[in-house]
Amino acid sequence: MTNPMEQVAPYFTFAEVVRTGSFTVAARSLGLSKATVSKQVMALEEALGVRLLQRTTRKLSPTAEGRALAARCQRMTQELEAAKAEVLLLRRKPRGPLRVSIPMSFGLLRVLPAMPEFLERYPEIELDIQLDDRVVDLVEQGFDACIRIAQLPDSSLLARKLASSRRVICATPAYLHRHGTPHRPEDLRQHRCLQYTYLASGAAWRLRGPGDVESLVETTGTLKANSSLALKTAVLGHAGIAQFPLFAVWEELRDGQLVEVLDDYTLPELSIWAVHAQGRTVTPKVGAWMDFLARRFADEPGWNLGAQAKRGA
Repeated sequence: MTNPMEQVAPYFTFAEVVRTGSFTVAARSLGLSKATVSKQVMALEEALGVRLLQRTTRKLSPTAEGRALAARCQRMTQELEAAKAEVLLLRRKPRGPLRVSIPMSFGLLRVLPAMPEFLERYPEIELDIQLDDRVVDLVEQGFDACIRIAQLPDSSLLARKLASSRRVICATPAYLHRHGTPHRPEDLRQHRCLQYTYLASGAAWRLRGPGDVESLVETTGTLKANSSLALKTAVLGHAGIAQFPLFAVWEELRDGQLVEVLDDYTLPELSIWAVHAQGRTVTPKVGAWMDFLARRFADEPGWNLGAQAKRGA
């Protein structure tokens, strides 16, 4: 198969010969030998079936066909230079389409409320947010970046930590008044424990308590959902107990709508990462998005453990 660049090269060579009026000067400009330049122009004439240049011992001038072709080639050169300039500008300035994938609850509660400010600051970025709790393939699905709330064993990804959030187990005061408050992990077996579909451990809740003792409790319940927001709606309706990322229920706990239980015990902490594919340069638009979120979450009260540590909490 013929290399497309090999097909195009003679046209640019010919245009440079017409521009300079000399095989020798064109060869010097292009970094080629004079013989190569002459050979490319002759091959182009043969391929097109027309004479493009009038050659004499003293003068080199294009034919009518040559002038028409040279004008087209020069416009092609200008277009390529404009495209190069645009790419270089994109490397320096945050602009253009930015497609990101974000987990549903975190996106709705913590990212989307901040996006009007982001778009005000970067008006030339065209933001496309896809909300999905499933893990996406950045390259295959055409994402510039994503947020992941997980451990990141995949070395093909480059990530920047944005925040940390602990998990909490909570219910409404009304539910606890009616069904009692669990004081030990095993007490959870007597409660309706609502489940998050994508929790790696499923219905088995792993808690670490005083003395660094770990408990693994098989819980039961009659409701499972693939969204923390859906579970929160059910829990606020007094349907049972559930575990949540603190970022999903911080305001409800602060305002007394929900109550944390088993607060002497801890669940595995969550790390929140902004991720992009390895091997790809962090473009200004991706870098601006990551920087913006990192600054935004550093000022978040309550749920961001990293911000609390920086403040000496």
